[in-house]
Amino acid sequence: MLSVSKLPAIGMARLPRYFAPAVPLHVVQRGNDREALFADTHDYWYFRECLLDAAQRHGLAIHAYVFMTNHFHLLATPAHAGSVGKTLQSIGRRYVQHFNVRYGRTGPRWDGRYRATAVDSDAYLLACYRYIEMNPVRAQMVDHPRRFCWSSYRHNADGNTDELVTPHPLYLQLGQHPDECRAAYRALFERQLDETTLADIRLATNTGWALGGEEFQREVERLARRRAAPLARGRRPRLPDAVEVVW
Repeated sequence: MLSVSKLPAIGMARLPRYFAPAVPLHVVQRGNDREALFADTHDYWYFRECLLDAAQRHGLAIHAYVFMTNHFHLLATPAHAGSVGKTLQSIGRRYVQHFNVRYGRTGPRWDGRYRATAVDSDAYLLACYRYIEMNPVRAQMVDHPRRFCWSSYRHNADGNTDELVTPHPLYLQLGQHPDECRAAYRALFERQLDETTLADIRLATNTGWALGGEEFQREVERLARRRAAPLARGRRPRLPDAVEVVW
């Protein structure tokens, strides 16, 4: 299944974001100057409340998430072109006002525009689930994702109720029953993501190129009428007609 959304790479001109129905996105938003977004448990809970409300109002289905100290990740499928942008704008207004009033701060909390990259469901979706929920382990905050309460792991792996999470169809294909899905999902965490997959996810996140194979990238280009992968040296292809471009 195909996916789309885009953010400009470091050092590049701003590029148009893209959108396609039923396409999951890996979304990352960092704090301004990498400053903390959350100071205590109350902040995490209030942020979660803001995200839940905004995602429900703007049609953003969240499959996996993690709230780190100075940034957060979402794996989500937008229902329409404005789902991601409107969700984050809503959080920006509501949560940032809360944070600034509570701590006597002024100014924005976000570090510019959010980053979002299209994720090829078949090739990378479950890897993105793991990449997101393993963030606290890679940061050496905990020794297992279950011990970090501000992520979707406990819901996806253990069945803890979490209104914020909507299972992706590929997750539901892990088993015929919810218990089977969770057991198969837990088994994925018994081995680490290989370095090639980690590098692919990080590169796509930092550049905004579509995360997937050449066929997937060509389909993204067809829909968005813009490149979804770096040009080969000396190659300047003509892109087909656009379907919809979201700025």
